[in-house]
Amino acid sequence: MARGVSRARTARRIAAGAAYGGGGLGLVGAAAVGLVLAEVQFAKRTVGTGLGVPPRADGLYGSEFDGPELNPGPLRLGMLGDSTAAGLGVRRARQTPAALLASGLASVAERPVELRNVAVSGAMSDDLDRQAGLLLDGGLPPPDVCVIMIGANDVTRRMPPTQSVRHLTSAVRRLRLAGSEVVVGTCPDLGTIEPVYQPLRWLARRVSRQLAAAQTIGVVALGARTVSMGDLLGPEFAANPREMFGPDSYHPSAEGYATAAMAVLPTLCAALSLWPESDRLEVARNEDMLPVAKAASAAAGQAGTEVTAARGPWALLKHRRRRRVPGEDLAPTPPDPTESVPGPQVAGT
Repeated sequence: MARGVSRARTARRIAAGAAYGGGGLGLVGAAAVGLVLAEVQFAKRTVGTGLGVPPRADGLYGSEFDGPELNPGPLRLGMLGDSTAAGLGVRRARQTPAALLASGLASVAERPVELRNVAVSGAMSDDLDRQAGLLLDGGLPPPDVCVIMIGANDVTRRMPPTQSVRHLTSAVRRLRLAGSEVVVGTCPDLGTIEPVYQPLRWLARRVSRQLAAAQTIGVVALGARTVSMGDLLGPEFAANPREMFGPDSYHPSAEGYATAAMAVLPTLCAALSLWPESDRLEVARNEDMLPVAKAASAAAGQAGTEVTAARGPWALLKHRRRRRVPGEDLAPTPPDPTESVPGPQVAGT
């Protein structure tokens, strides 16, 4: 109990610092953080990258649901973030998390989904404003819903957590003001990277969860929902790391991205009131209503957990049932080759 209270207090302090311009490293001192990040960077050099550029998945999904007699038009889905959002490490567009989510959303809504993915490999939270601008400033209608996956590069490149949360909340606020629902996949657990060993693995986990909880506190206040990436979404990764991680042992494989998408899809659909499960709490599934900071801390430690605002300073802690996302049956319409391509890929996650 005391440990949970401490984590919640630290996350709340970081989120407050983001709102009011504060700083600080929180629970883990600068020297310890330096060791963690040096070890993570060494791990990334050890496993190597060489994964190239993520396949582009922009286009229309669920075209079989198209037609004026069937629906009012496609739903618009925007994807923002770093290489995890971009789908670095897979070879086919349909294997990227954005394509999987677009396919799943089309299947649940029985409407086509128009996907625009502006995520960039190596991006940190300070790139989110630019990415949001690509979705909002091009003269097109704003997305109905956006998914953001961000945070790992903020940790490994030592962006102060208050600054990280400030950039994230600024982008979420901008998207919300434009009328978009927003789902944030919080900072993943860097302690799962195999070449990072104890005791630094424990410290990496602590720093990652600290940021994830602070991200949740910041964005839930703006009406967004979060899904904990945690240890890359569940026991599947711990049990089958060779299958769930890609060839660099750092980014997910096609199976790993599918597992992540299955965890995010229920929250994505719930944000649009499409999921059959309501926001009513199910005690049998260990769901609860908690103060936002405590809900954020609990979610950071349990992958796949959703946090959404309730009333006042309270939030709902949800464990929605996963649904397998469609695969090749909802392949996208190829994007227009004359359409501008998102900015260049840069080194990093």
